[in-house]
Amino acid sequence: MTTRSALHRMQAATALEAHTLRTRDGHRVWYALAGARDGVPVAVLHGGPGSGSQPGVLRLFDLQRFRVVLIDQRGTGASTPHGSVRHNRTDYLIADLEAIRARLGFARWGVLGGSWGAALALAYAGQCPQSVAGVVLRGLFLTSAREVRGLFITSRKRAPRAWSRLRAAACCEQPATLAARCATHLQYGANEARQRALALAWRGYENAVLASASPGGAAQQRANPRNTRDSHRHARKLIGKYRIQAHYFAHRCWLGETRLLSFARRAAAAGVPIAAVHGSRDPVCPRGNPRRLSRAVPSTRVEYVSEAGHLASDPALHARVAHVLAAMFIPTVDEGRSSLRRAA
Repeated sequence: MTTRSALHRMQAATALEAHTLRTRDGHRVWYALAGARDGVPVAVLHGGPGSGSQPGVLRLFDLQRFRVVLIDQRGTGASTPHGSVRHNRTDYLIADLEAIRARLGFARWGVLGGSWGAALALAYAGQCPQSVAGVVLRGLFLTSAREVRGLFITSRKRAPRAWSRLRAAACCEQPATLAARCATHLQYGANEARQRALALAWRGYENAVLASASPGGAAQQRANPRNTRDSHRHARKLIGKYRIQAHYFAHRCWLGETRLLSFARRAAAAGVPIAAVHGSRDPVCPRGNPRRLSRAVPSTRVEYVSEAGHLASDPALHARVAHVLAAMFIPTVDEGRSSLRRAA
């Protein structure tokens, strides 16, 4: 989750140029630029859905050679209205990306997407291949009902206590209906105290599942009370985050695996290179997802990172993503930087 203070620290540390895209349907989409003005442009698509941009992602880039564009998708991070699901679907997000690209004057840009952002990156590249110079994916999510079921049901074995708290907060008796119950209780107009309790429980479950990827991680998560205090302080932000996430999950992100892979094939057929980097211990996005993508798009470059989990902050995963970004985009600097940087 990106807070205002985190954004201010990020801006101060990296000289971010922050801007807002005002849409015709009432959203204000926050985006910011960092790095060299004549660098290779790359848009960063965050996960969730609903998580907002993370400051640490800039460490993946050589900011003397890249022009990085961070984008808080509708209703997330510093974008407003926060937590809004009105006019908030995948097709709107793609239209926002195109509007930002055009405003910045980039003929094409690279795209880095993590988790849900990886799915959005493939959908965007498939629908607008003429705008995309290449796609790098970290922790690929294919937006299938199978994956959502795995998160809410199968993964309970990784964090049984946190899952029980989530189920209780959602007043859910049947595990198969947990995702739907979460969506119902996070809708506008629902009981505020229940929304707060549910958002905190969801965050606790998410953190526990993520921590389970590393030995002793779950025990460390239980022993760290700061997570609970932070959750209370940012409860309103969490409600917005998980309202959006539940909204997207309820609709398979308006994609679904079959449609998403068809977009990937369309992007590849148009000459867009695709690379996927995946942690071998990823507890959120199944290990088989990159293989599914490579079967659909044989030209996809797939790398598994031994012992790495889901988050880009994992040192081994971070290093490989940074390497793939440089390998895909840096050679284009000397081959015709202007063709990527500015529209004619």
